[in-house]
Amino acid sequence: MSTSTQANHPVPAGLTPELMQWVRSQSAAGVSLPTLLQSMRDVGWAEHLARRALALPEDGDLPPPFTARLAEVQVVAHASGVPGPDLSSNPCSVHAGDREVHVLISMHNPRVVVFGNLLSPEECDAIIHAARPRMQRSLTVHNQSGGEEVNDDRTSNGMFFQRGETDVVRLVEERIARLLNWPLENGEGLQVLHYRPGAEYKPHHDYFAPHEPGTPSILKRGGQRVGTLVMYLNEPTRGGGTTFPEVPLQVVPRRGNAVFFSYDRPDPATRTLHGGAPVLEGEKWIATKWLREREFK
Repeated sequence: MSTSTQANHPVPAGLTPELMQWVRSQSAAGVSLPTLLQSMRDVGWAEHLARRALALPEDGDLPPPFTARLAEVQVVAHASGVPGPDLSSNPCSVHAGDREVHVLISMHNPRVVVFGNLLSPEECDAIIHAARPRMQRSLTVHNQSGGEEVNDDRTSNGMFFQRGETDVVRLVEERIARLLNWPLENGEGLQVLHYRPGAEYKPHHDYFAPHEPGTPSILKRGGQRVGTLVMYLNEPTRGGGTTFPEVPLQVVPRRGNAVFFSYDRPDPATRTLHGGAPVLEGEKWIATKWLREREFK
């Protein structure tokens, strides 16, 4: 919602998901904290609620650290605590800054959105080309230590890009940040995975199990994972879909498309159990973006 549309509706009594969605969208557009605070004052928000929504002190002038873009601190203020596209008006597409992204499927429980036209064919090819020489056997998180290990449930090869490592990676990450209204720095590096015939990733959750001994050390780097975006870089001939067995739902891999799902707590109740079905013929390339609660370091 824009500032003008906010003014046409009664001011809610508290911090609503709609308000926090507006805060995230303004942040993604680069609006500064002082400007956002004044805009909320202008449309009638109580000072204490406006400051709470922006994670600011309850009174007094804004100290220098708070003059940075909201994207750097806004996660503290989230009512829902999860990333996601603004689909409140039931749009058929979402403008992600440099590209119109199509909305193909939108589910609420679990929160799953399938996007079309997220990546161009040229971007898909460029990511595969840059990743191919660096592929190694994919690892999973070792819950006991917080490190990584080879797991028989995951039989792909993979690699990680650093955030912004190449021009294409940087462009795609910026697009994702705008699309999902989530700070760019809260994203892990882009992971590229390659599945040959027979390769799969059996159903699993992406959040870090809260009671495992290795989880506290993992969370130090940026908190819990709260969202996943799987982008399809090519199309296998048969198989290789992304499955959600509890729904049930299977997303067929189409080059340039993506599936997004979020989870507001590390709990099976989010119904985000998912997997990569075996590739039956051909090969599958995907790029995965995991989103954290806070800045990922």
